Amino acid sequence: MSKFRIVHYINQFYAGIGGEDKADVQPEKRDGIVGPGMAFRGALADVAEIVGTVFCGDNYMNDHSEEACATVLEMIRSYQPDLVLVGPAFNAGRYGMACGMVAKMVDENLHIPVVGGIYEENPGADMYRRYAYFVPTTNAASGMRKAVPEMAAMVKKVLAGEEIRDGYLKKGLRQNYFAEERGSKRAVDMLLKKINGEEFVTEYPMPVFDRVEPQPAIKDITKARIALVSSGGPVPKGNPDHIESSSASKFGKYCLKDIDDFTPENGQTAHGGYDPVYANQDLDRVLPLDVVKEMVRDGEIGSLHDYWYATVGNGTAVASAKKFAAAIAEQLLADHVDGVILTST
Repeated sequence: MSKFRIVHYINQFYAGIGGEDKADVQPEKRDGIVGPGMAFRGALADVAEIVGTVFCGDNYMNDHSEEACATVLEMIRSYQPDLVLVGPAFNAGRYGMACGMVAKMVDENLHIPVVGGIYEENPGADMYRRYAYFVPTTNAASGMRKAVPEMAAMVKKVLAGEEIRDGYLKKGLRQNYFAEERGSKRAVDMLLKKINGEEFVTEYPMPVFDRVEPQPAIKDITKARIALVSSGGPVPKGNPDHIESSSASKFGKYCLKDIDDFTPENGQTAHGGYDPVYANQDLDRVLPLDVVKEMVRDGEIGSLHDYWYATVGNGTAVASAKKFAAAIAEQLLADHVDGVILTST
C-alpha cells in the first residue's frame, strides 16, 4: 500500500539556516525531511511520508509575500502532495503569518488539505484559520512535544476522510441549517427575556474587550515627568533592534538625551502598515519630540523622560502587546514617570 505524500513548510530557523540574521532567506526546497519533520516521521510512519520540505525566511515571506508565495506554491506543487503540513508556528507572529499565507495559497490553488499548529492569539490564526486545520499549540516552542502528536493525529484524520468536529481552531465558515423557529420569533423571544431580566443565550457571541479605568489627572503638569511611547514604529535610523514591520515580537528603548528634533538622518519608522514616506521625512509626525521639548523649555511640562519606547502594532498579537505594555510600564514606574504620551498611527 502506497503512503500519502506530504510537503512540510517551515521557516529559516527550523530549517537550520539561522535566526533573525537569516530572516531574509528566499524560498528553498529540499527532498525529504528537515528539522521538525524528524518528529513527524515517526508519528506518521504508518500512513504518510514527508517527501519534501519547503522553507523561507520569515521577513522575506512577509515583506515579499506575492513573489514568495508564488515561488513556494510551485515548489510545493513539484512534489505532488496529498497534504501540506505547516509549522508549528506557536506564537511567532511572522512565522504564523507565513504559515497562514501558505495555507491560503495551497487551499485556493492546489485544493488539497492543510494541517498546521499555531497559538490561538498568533495574528496568523485569526487571519488564516479558515484555510487549514490549525491545531492549537502553546505560546512557545517548548510545547513542541505536545504539538507534534496532536498535529499528526489531525493529519491522519484528514487523510482518512473522517468527519472532524474538534481538535482545531474553528474555521469560522458559515453553514446553513433549518431551525425549528424562524429568526424573527427567536429574536423577539430573546428581547422579551432581556426586558424581563431573564437569562438568554445570544446566537451571535459578542467580543470581549478589556476595560481600563482612567488614572487620576496629573495635578500639576508643570512639575510632571512625561515619557513618550508609541506603537507607530518610531525607531533610530537603521532600526537597530530589527523590530518587525508586522507582528512585532519585541519593543525598543531608545535614548533622547542628545536629540531635540527628528530628521531623516536620525529617525525612521519600522511600521509596515502605513506609507512610511512622511514619517521617514520627519519622525516627529509619529512621535512629537520637537513639540514636547519645546513645552519643557517653556515650562509647560516639568521634564521629558530620557528614553522613548517603541514597537509596531501592525498585526501584533494581543498577548504580545500586553507583555510589552507590562514590561514598559514596570520600567516607567521604576523611573518615576508621572505620565505618558502614547501615540499610534
